[in-house]
Amino acid sequence: MRSIPLAILACAAICSPLPGVAEVYRIAVVDPNRVVERSPQYEAAGAALLAELEEREGALREQQDQISALQRRLEREGALMSEQELKRLQNDIRSRTRRLKYARDEFQEDFALRQNELRTKLSRQVQEVVVELAREQNIDLVITEGVVFFSARIDISDQVIERLKQEFEKK
Repeated sequence: MRSIPLAILACAAICSPLPGVAEVYRIAVVDPNRVVERSPQYEAAGAALLAELEEREGALREQQDQISALQRRLEREGALMSEQELKRLQNDIRSRTRRLKYARDEFQEDFALRQNELRTKLSRQVQEVVVELAREQNIDLVITEGVVFFSARIDISDQVIERLKQEFEKK
């Protein structure tokens, strides 16, 4: 037995009035990806994240440059070094390379975590604006994802984006 998606059931229940009762229900659609990507909050969060990343990326590049300089020194002077000096330099390179790898992994994890945090925060803001607009415009049902087709007549995405811009300008 195939399951019927909850949105279709809800829409069918709302759209099929009881016999003899003629009611009009308002339904709207929001494209959450478009709203998020076109909001000024998304752009501001992205800029802040990039500034944060550039600083850490610079430190990682500096560490890589130091390792490269040590490797060049090893290639250039390795044959002239004592056994002890050679081992010390090789161990230093190995140790720095491990720390750099660990720092890069940590950097990537932090970046992904920060991205998710910002996206979650923005998604909450979008949801609040959608609810606010739905109440103001007496919309009975707002559908966001899993919609195959909708007409521009019921798409309130641009209104949500405009409201997000207004809220951004207030702050």
